Amino acid sequence: MAVHYLEFERPIADLEAKIEELSKLSETANPGAFDAEIEALRARAQEMRREAYSKLDAWQKTQVARHPDRPHFVDYAAGLIDEFVELRGDRKFADDQAIMGGLGRFRGRPVVVMGNEKGRDTVTRVKHNFGYARPEGYRKAIRLMEMAERFHLPVISFVDTAGAYPGVASEERGVAEAIARSTEKSLTLAVPNVAVITGEGGSGGAIAIAAANRVLILEHSMYAVIAPEGANSILWRGGRTPDEAAKAMKISAQDLLGMKIVDRIIPEPPGGAHSDPEAALKAVGDAVEEELKSLEGLTPDEIRKRRADRFYAIGRSGLQ
Repeated sequence: MAVHYLEFERPIADLEAKIEELSKLSETANPGAFDAEIEALRARAQEMRREAYSKLDAWQKTQVARHPDRPHFVDYAAGLIDEFVELRGDRKFADDQAIMGGLGRFRGRPVVVMGNEKGRDTVTRVKHNFGYARPEGYRKAIRLMEMAERFHLPVISFVDTAGAYPGVASEERGVAEAIARSTEKSLTLAVPNVAVITGEGGSGGAIAIAAANRVLILEHSMYAVIAPEGANSILWRGGRTPDEAAKAMKISAQDLLGMKIVDRIIPEPPGGAHSDPEAALKAVGDAVEEELKSLEGLTPDEIRKRRADRFYAIGRSGLQ
């Protein structure tokens, strides 16, 4: 599988190309002759990756959040949810595969799980509409949350979308209302819900399934009302670069935690979640398990109050 390198990873890409070239030479010319050199270069590449990812700026984090090899919803469902049964359709118009969800067991606990799926190749990206949900996707999310409430099941959401689909047909079918109703349902659920921002958390398309009791975010993910490119175009009329816009918007996990918009940062493996998906899935699973345990034993009124207090606090802090 081809490795996708980001712009700031070019020195690492060059070094790993040399490692590959030396490995091929070792295999054909003199097997084992360059093993020591290859191991030294691999250690150097790993150190360069660790160093690069320890000092990413907001725009670089945005690029990492969009990395095509980061774990997707289908990976989290496969790796963390046993006996997963996907439920499709909104019972009104169609099934939207940009939002997937269903029933399953998370570490022995029955749950409702849902999330954005972007797809990984041309076929799956088209199938999942690049993660841009239409109204029926949010109505499906509402249907899943209502089911969770009926059967007293906690809800886990995995958020990774640049936003809702802005096409004409989507607008004609009421995407704004669908987002609002999904957000309302998330906020008023009588069961605990935990949301994880696993990549991009874009605008209302993300918050529609992320208005949870606890909002977690992976270390190199981002969460914003608009993409840096859009903010640069609309707010600054193209007068800033995307990296300047990203910095000004404070969309990184660290900024969001400081503003109490998210509750917890989940560390990623050196080189990002895409460099070691198995370790990333375990870290996410451990964090979600801890948060669900902290919400056990609460009454529906206590669950709603805690969620309401959490979001009211964000608004109050902005007035201080």
